[in-house]
Amino acid sequence: MAGGIDMEPEQKQLLHLVFGGELSSLEGITFKDLAKVDIVGVFPNYASAHTAWKAKAQATVDQAQTRYFIVHLHRLLDPEPAKS
Repeated sequence: MAGGIDMEPEQKQLLHLVFGGELSSLEGITFKDLAKVDIVGVFPNYASAHTAWKAKAQATVDQAQTRYFIVHLHRLLDPEPAKS
């Protein structure tokens, strides 16, 4: 403890983005109107992102063409080296 502050090891953030909206059709992942895409938020871990995704998915269950997604931002920001 230095200066009254606990010096805990910094945990690596595993950022996840939750977003969704109405799709043009059920056959693909093309949004009907990009201006209306719902950006739910960026979350520090998968568990909190999944909770937000589930709430949005359940709230729109009666809208068949509305889908929500979780994107693993941490994989895009810091990709693992290719494994041989």
